[in-house]
Amino acid sequence: MSVSIIRRCHRPGVSAARVVAAARRLLSALDETESELTVSLVDDAEVRRLNRDYRGKDRPTDVLAFAMREGVRVAGDEPVLGDVVISLDSAACQARRHGLSVADEVRTLLIHGVLHLLGYDHERSPAAARRMKAMERRLRSVLLNK
Repeated sequence: MSVSIIRRCHRPGVSAARVVAAARRLLSALDETESELTVSLVDDAEVRRLNRDYRGKDRPTDVLAFAMREGVRVAGDEPVLGDVVISLDSAACQARRHGLSVADEVRTLLIHGVLHLLGYDHERSPAAARRMKAMERRLRSVLLNK
Protein backbone atom coordinates (compact mmCIF):
# COMPACT_ATOMS: atom_id res chain seq x y z
CA MET A 1 0.00 0.00 0.00
CA SER A 2 1.07 3.53 -0.61
CA VAL A 3 0.24 6.41 1.72
CA SER A 4 1.44 9.89 0.86
CA ILE A 5 1.15 12.90 3.10
CA ILE A 6 1.02 16.54 2.09
CA ARG A 7 1.59 18.84 5.02
CA ARG A 8 0.58 22.44 4.40
CA CYS A 9 -0.17 23.18 8.06
CA HIS A 10 1.55 22.28 11.33
CA ARG A 11 0.11 21.71 14.79
CA PRO A 12 1.99 20.62 17.90
CA GLY A 13 1.29 16.98 18.65
CA VAL A 14 0.42 16.02 15.05
CA SER A 15 3.15 13.91 13.52
CA ALA A 16 3.07 13.23 9.78
CA ALA A 17 4.75 9.87 10.41
CA ARG A 18 2.02 8.88 12.87
CA VAL A 19 -0.71 9.92 10.46
CA VAL A 20 0.87 7.75 7.78
CA ALA A 21 1.19 4.82 10.21
CA ALA A 22 -2.48 5.19 11.22
CA ALA A 23 -3.55 5.33 7.57
CA ARG A 24 -1.59 2.14 6.83
CA ARG A 25 -3.24 0.33 9.77
CA LEU A 26 -6.65 1.51 8.56
CA LEU A 27 -6.07 0.34 5.01
CA SER A 28 -4.84 -3.01 6.29
CA ALA A 29 -7.89 -3.42 8.56
CA LEU A 30 -10.14 -2.59 5.60
CA ASP A 31 -8.38 -5.11 3.33
CA GLU A 32 -7.15 -2.27 1.11
CA THR A 33 -3.52 -3.34 1.17
CA GLU A 34 -3.02 -2.60 -2.54
CA SER A 35 -4.56 0.88 -2.30
CA GLU A 36 -2.98 4.28 -2.74
CA LEU A 37 -4.07 7.08 -0.42
CA THR A 38 -3.05 10.70 -0.06
CA VAL A 39 -3.67 12.59 3.19
CA SER A 40 -3.36 16.38 3.18
CA LEU A 41 -3.04 18.33 6.42
CA VAL A 42 -4.22 21.88 5.76
CA ASP A 43 -5.62 24.96 7.52
CA ASP A 44 -9.21 26.23 7.56
CA ALA A 45 -8.58 28.68 4.71
CA GLU A 46 -7.48 25.92 2.33
CA VAL A 47 -10.23 23.49 3.30
CA ARG A 48 -12.77 26.31 2.91
CA ARG A 49 -11.58 26.93 -0.66
CA LEU A 50 -11.83 23.24 -1.47
CA ASN A 51 -15.25 22.93 0.17
CA ARG A 52 -16.48 25.96 -1.81
CA ASP A 53 -14.99 24.87 -5.13
CA TYR A 54 -15.97 21.19 -5.00
CA ARG A 55 -19.07 21.09 -2.79
CA GLY A 56 -20.51 24.59 -3.21
CA LYS A 57 -20.29 25.21 0.55
CA ASP A 58 -18.37 28.39 1.33
CA ARG A 59 -17.23 27.50 4.83
CA PRO A 60 -14.47 25.48 6.42
CA THR A 61 -15.08 21.88 7.38
CA ASP A 62 -13.06 19.34 9.33
CA VAL A 63 -12.46 16.73 6.63
CA LEU A 64 -13.05 16.29 2.92
CA ALA A 65 -12.75 13.09 0.93
CA PHE A 66 -12.13 12.95 -2.80
CA ALA A 67 -12.84 9.40 -3.95
CA MET A 68 -11.13 8.15 -7.07
CA ARG A 69 -13.23 5.01 -7.42
CA GLU A 70 -16.31 6.95 -8.45
CA GLY A 71 -17.19 8.18 -11.91
CA VAL A 72 -15.22 7.52 -15.08
CA ARG A 73 -12.26 5.23 -14.57
CA VAL A 74 -8.97 5.05 -16.42
CA ALA A 75 -7.11 1.80 -16.97
CA GLY A 76 -4.43 1.41 -14.32
CA ASP A 77 -6.02 3.63 -11.65
CA GLU A 78 -7.60 0.72 -9.76
CA PRO A 79 -5.35 0.98 -6.70
CA VAL A 80 -5.96 4.72 -6.23
CA LEU A 81 -8.41 5.12 -3.36
CA GLY A 82 -8.37 8.91 -3.23
CA ASP A 83 -7.48 11.90 -1.09
CA VAL A 84 -8.43 12.80 2.47
CA VAL A 85 -8.01 16.47 3.37
CA ILE A 86 -7.98 17.28 7.10
CA SER A 87 -8.14 20.79 8.51
CA LEU A 88 -5.80 20.94 11.48
CA ASP A 89 -7.48 24.19 12.59
CA SER A 90 -10.88 22.49 12.78
CA ALA A 91 -9.33 19.38 14.33
CA ALA A 92 -7.78 21.48 17.10
CA CYS A 93 -11.11 23.22 17.86
CA GLN A 94 -12.98 19.92 17.93
CA ALA A 95 -10.30 18.28 20.05
CA ARG A 96 -10.70 21.02 22.68
CA ARG A 97 -14.48 20.64 22.58
CA HIS A 98 -14.29 16.83 22.91
CA GLY A 99 -11.49 16.82 25.49
CA LEU A 100 -9.12 14.96 23.15
CA SER A 101 -5.63 15.55 21.87
CA VAL A 102 -5.36 17.02 18.38
CA ALA A 103 -3.67 13.79 17.27
CA ASP A 104 -6.68 11.76 18.46
CA GLU A 105 -9.07 14.05 16.60
CA VAL A 106 -6.96 13.81 13.44
CA ARG A 107 -7.16 9.99 13.66
CA THR A 108 -10.95 10.23 14.00
CA LEU A 109 -11.14 12.49 10.94
CA LEU A 110 -8.83 10.18 9.01
CA ILE A 111 -11.14 7.24 9.72
CA HIS A 112 -14.17 9.29 8.67
CA GLY A 113 -12.52 10.42 5.44
CA VAL A 114 -11.29 6.95 4.46
CA LEU A 115 -14.77 5.52 5.01
CA HIS A 116 -16.18 8.18 2.69
CA LEU A 117 -13.62 7.11 0.07
CA LEU A 118 -14.97 3.57 0.39
CA GLY A 119 -18.55 4.67 -0.21
CA TYR A 120 -19.86 5.14 3.32
CA ASP A 121 -22.12 8.20 3.54
CA HIS A 122 -23.76 9.28 6.78
CA GLU A 123 -25.85 11.86 4.90
CA ARG A 124 -27.66 9.25 2.78
CA SER A 125 -30.02 7.94 5.47
CA PRO A 126 -30.25 7.28 9.21
CA ALA A 127 -29.42 3.62 8.57
CA ALA A 128 -26.33 4.58 6.54
CA ALA A 129 -25.28 6.94 9.33
CA ARG A 130 -25.57 4.11 11.88
CA ARG A 131 -23.52 1.77 9.67
CA MET A 132 -20.82 4.38 9.23
CA LYS A 133 -20.73 5.23 12.96
CA ALA A 134 -20.41 1.52 13.84
CA MET A 135 -17.53 1.11 11.37
CA GLU A 136 -15.85 4.24 12.79
CA ARG A 137 -16.02 2.73 16.30
CA ARG A 138 -14.55 -0.56 15.06
CA LEU A 139 -11.71 1.18 13.24
CA ARG A 140 -10.96 3.44 16.21
CA SER A 141 -10.44 0.31 18.29
CA VAL A 142 -8.10 -1.05 15.60
CA LEU A 143 -5.98 2.10 15.85
CA LEU A 144 -5.97 2.09 19.64
CA ASN A 145 -4.89 -1.58 19.78
CA LYS A 146 -1.77 -1.10 17.68
